[in-house]
Amino acid sequence: MTLAIRPQLSTEAVLAALEGVTAIPVVPYRNGEIDYAGHAKNVRYLMASNSQDDNRPRVISIAGTSPVHHMGIAEQVKLVDATTRAMGNEGVYMAGIVPNPLADAKSLIAELATIQRPPDCYLIMPLSGVYDPAGIYNEYMALGEEMGDRFGARFIYYFKQAKEMDSVVKLFRDSEEWIGVKVGTGIEDVNPLLKGVGDNGLIIWGIGDRSTEAAKLGTKGHTSGIAVAYAKASDAINNAQRAGDFGESSRVEKAISGLEDIRFRNNRVYNYSAVVEAMHLSGFSDIDGGEGAPFNPRVPAEVAAEVARAIAGLAEWH
Repeated sequence: MTLAIRPQLSTEAVLAALEGVTAIPVVPYRNGEIDYAGHAKNVRYLMASNSQDDNRPRVISIAGTSPVHHMGIAEQVKLVDATTRAMGNEGVYMAGIVPNPLADAKSLIAELATIQRPPDCYLIMPLSGVYDPAGIYNEYMALGEEMGDRFGARFIYYFKQAKEMDSVVKLFRDSEEWIGVKVGTGIEDVNPLLKGVGDNGLIIWGIGDRSTEAAKLGTKGHTSGIAVAYAKASDAINNAQRAGDFGESSRVEKAISGLEDIRFRNNRVYNYSAVVEAMHLSGFSDIDGGEGAPFNPRVPAEVAAEVARAIAGLAEWH
């Protein structure tokens, strides 16, 4: 597909889109390699199935539900290029960036900035290794300034450690490039982030579609790992929350709760593979789960049976 060059979206437009659903599709693999055609098929499904109200754009990201931590830089560049080409000039794309080491993250952002349709924003994944949270402020301030000056980059912070609270609040107070926080710890950190970050950034629920309680507190938007199979459920949850109908939001959450339970048990061991299994068992021909990814094999037979029970009756949400 040949795309016309789309002008960079304003920060306001990106933030407005992030108040909706950020769909994080699994990346299908075959014979240990990324199936780019299968991935493009999944992206086209997500774009075509957008049922968010007010004609809001679909947000897609390759991040946690996708095994971005296990991909080389060249693979990631090719995958992002394939994703944004499949999206066309519609929607908003958020690229997940692993910050270890930070020099490689900068190189990846620089490469992504040169593709035909660069990302609209970047999700900085959790930092691994031993570190002092005070260093978060110093290094990420510098990252924002450098990448913002060079490429106009905007960043979303993936909050996975409560010990980083003070550094995150300070970072958002002082930086224009950091525009949102994805909450990945728990409901207990929503109010401190809302209070601390205030008007300096958007607080997004980042622990799946079961987002109603966080939305009641004031989060805007949520990330979904199951939207690649049940996009209408994710969209319905967000539409209801925007309308203040938390009863309807909870009703839809309950319908998909069995699948989310499997994905998030035991420190998310089936976060990726349970979605792949659901895609296979659903029988839908417009999506492709692939054969399992590196470090993420297909689930055992007993778990597959659980997935089958969890998705019974969910076809209406596809």
